[in-house]
Amino acid sequence: MVVRRSPCFLLKVVLALYLLGVVFYFINQKKPLLPTPGLIWEEHSSLPEKDPHFLDQPDSYTLGPRYLPNQMTVKLPTPTNTTERVAAAFIVLVRNSELYGMIQSMRDVEETFNSKFNYPWVFLNEEPFTDEFVAATSSIGSGKTHYGLVDQSMWGYPDWIDQEKAARERENMKDLPYGESESYRHMCRFQSGFFWRHPLVLSLKLEYYWRVEPDVRYYCKLDYDPFLYMKQNNKKYAFNISFKEHSGTIPNLWKTIRSFVKDATLKGHNYFPNLATDSLYRFITDEEGVNYNSCHFWTNFEIAKMDLWHTDAYQSLFEYLDKSGGFFYERWGDAPVHSIFASLFLKKDEIHFFNDVGYKHSIYQHCPEQENLLRRCSCDPRNTLDYTDGMSCLNEYMDARRYSSVKNRLTVNEILSQ
Repeated sequence: MVVRRSPCFLLKVVLALYLLGVVFYFINQKKPLLPTPGLIWEEHSSLPEKDPHFLDQPDSYTLGPRYLPNQMTVKLPTPTNTTERVAAAFIVLVRNSELYGMIQSMRDVEETFNSKFNYPWVFLNEEPFTDEFVAATSSIGSGKTHYGLVDQSMWGYPDWIDQEKAARERENMKDLPYGESESYRHMCRFQSGFFWRHPLVLSLKLEYYWRVEPDVRYYCKLDYDPFLYMKQNNKKYAFNISFKEHSGTIPNLWKTIRSFVKDATLKGHNYFPNLATDSLYRFITDEEGVNYNSCHFWTNFEIAKMDLWHTDAYQSLFEYLDKSGGFFYERWGDAPVHSIFASLFLKKDEIHFFNDVGYKHSIYQHCPEQENLLRRCSCDPRNTLDYTDGMSCLNEYMDARRYSSVKNRLTVNEILSQ
C-alpha cells in the first residue's frame, strides 16, 4: 500500500531543513552578526584613508556674498580620522540645571564629528557638578571628560567695582537683552578674561579649543579634524556665525579700546602692528576707525588657538577693559571683546569661517548653501541668516577680506592711536 504524505507534512520537512541550514550557517561565521562597539572601533582605527564612512565629503567649495558668490575657494583636507591628534579639547561653561541642553549639544557634536576623533571635553561651572551631570556627560563623550570649579576670583566682583552702581545700571538696562542679568555679566567677564587661564585648562596644556554651549545644534558631518586644519593652515581664530551686538549694551566699549591703544602707544607699546589692509579691522570699523559697527563673531561657536589670549596685547587689553568697569556698569559681551581684538591683532588669513559646519544657536542658524556641502547636512539653507538677515555681519566680513587701499598704508595701531 502506498503511503501518501500530506502537503502539510512536506512543508514541515522543508521548514526544518531550512532552519537547520540557518543554524549551521551562523555557527560557521567567523564574525558575530552584531559586532560589539569595541570591535567596530578596532576595525575603523586600522582602516586606510579610503574609509567608506568618508566618501561624500568634497575636496573644496566656493563661497561669497550674493553680489560676488565665487569670491573665495576653500580647500578641504582629505577626509580621514587616522591623522595625528592635536592638543585640543571642547570647553564648556555650563550649569547643572542645563544638563539636558548639554546632552543635546554633546550628541550633535559626537554624531557629526567627535565619535571619529575622540577629543576630550572640559566642563566648567561656578558650582560643583552633580553626580548626575558627571555620569550623563561622561557616558556621552567619546573622549575623556574633565570637570572644574570656577571660584570667586574668576566669577565674583573685583575690588574696584561699585556694586550699588552696578545694580543701578542693571535696572537702567532692564529693557535690553540680558540687561538686568547679573550672572550674564559674570559669564561675559569670565569668558573674556579667565577661561583660558583656569587651572584645569592650564593643566591640560591645550593648543586649541572648541567652545560648545548647551542647547545648540550641529547639522553637518565633519570628516576631517578642524583642530589639525587650523594648525596646518596657521589659523588662529575661527567662527561660524557673525552677528550685530545691541549698541545699547556697549555704548563706551569702542571708546575705551581706542583709549587703550592711545595710552599703550604713549607708553611705548605697539600692540597692533599689522597694516590695516592686512587685518580685518574693516570688519568692525570705518576707514578712520572712528566708530564701531557692532559686528562680531558669535562666540558660542568659537575655535581658537589658546595662546591668542595669552599674548601681552590681549592680556593688557583685558586688564584695561576690566578696570574701566564696563563688564558691570554696561553689559560688555565676550563676543565683541574677542572679535574686536582678533580683527585688529590678527592677519586676515589667520581667521577662518567654518562655512561647512551647520550650526544653530537660539533662533539663528548657519547652513551652508553649497550643494556639495549640503549632502552632508540636515539643515535647510533657506533658513540661514548669512547674507540676507539684517542681524548678520557676513557681508561685512567678506568685504573686509577683500579690502585693499593704495592710500591707506597705516598700521592698525597708527589708525587707532590718532
